[in-house]
Amino acid sequence: MLVDTFGREVTDIRISVTKRCNFGCVYCHDEGLGPVQQPGTAHPDEMSVEEVERIVRIAREFGIRSVKYTGGEPLVRGDFEEIVARTVHHLPDVSVTTNGSLLAKRAEGLRNAGLKRINVSVDSLDPAAFREIRHGELAPVLRGIDAALRVGLTPVKLNLVVFRRTLPYIPDLIEFVRGREGLRLQLIQFMPELVGPHDWNVNIDSVKRWLDSRADQVLTREMHHRRVYLFDGAEVEVVDPVANPEFCMNCHRIRVTHKGELKGCLNRNDDLIPTRGLDEGDLRIAFRTVVARRVPFYGAYVTEYPRRNPAEAPLIELLPPPR
Repeated sequence: MLVDTFGREVTDIRISVTKRCNFGCVYCHDEGLGPVQQPGTAHPDEMSVEEVERIVRIAREFGIRSVKYTGGEPLVRGDFEEIVARTVHHLPDVSVTTNGSLLAKRAEGLRNAGLKRINVSVDSLDPAAFREIRHGELAPVLRGIDAALRVGLTPVKLNLVVFRRTLPYIPDLIEFVRGREGLRLQLIQFMPELVGPHDWNVNIDSVKRWLDSRADQVLTREMHHRRVYLFDGAEVEVVDPVANPEFCMNCHRIRVTHKGELKGCLNRNDDLIPTRGLDEGDLRIAFRTVVARRVPFYGAYVTEYPRRNPAEAPLIELLPPPR
């Protein structure tokens, strides 16, 4: 088991398999490797299937129990099913975050390869607003969600990035997941230190107060101490890392870039450890080193944002946009 100097065990790993994407979300902090419309072969900068499998195998040696694949958009890789199939030989708990646009035709194949569950990014159920925010089309994403539910890639978590332009669409998404077995909503705090403009910010603690005022039950996950709100047949989870030391105190995750670089935190790029070309002994040393370099709170690298005070957050009323 890998344990950092602050006593946090590392139990899961998040691996990017590409920076390429067929969407152009306004809040994305990656410039990417160029636009792509259809799945294809790996870009030369991206890890091969064999390189990904080797990292997963070494991760298992250190007691890491789960892996989540990300991008860019992971499904632009035509070999993603093979990546999943090889991964489950080492770590059976495998999930992916996707924009969902390429999912409908591949959901069954991914489930057969061993994928367990899936996150799909959906910032609005209004096609025009979706197009404006994501620079992509909503209809294929909805088809992908239906396909994922049908084949059992559950829970299907819908990711909504909370900033000024998406705030009005939260009630619609809650209604969308309400009472639908296997479907949940995940509200992800906008990270202004990674991408501007800063005036897109909303007070995430005010959003949490709104959820608190309606919830029948509030749970706390071990991972990041995320709050989960249960009410009227809907389950809503909040991911709020910005200026939140409690979140970081309970983080058990390390990351791998599409180039195979290990990193200790999403919000750091000063601790990257390349792994390509390393023999297995040096790769194990790289794992130990990146964990040893983890910092207690990424806010140490963010100086322009004050610490949050949830008790002082005003209670807001979230209303859907006018029809």
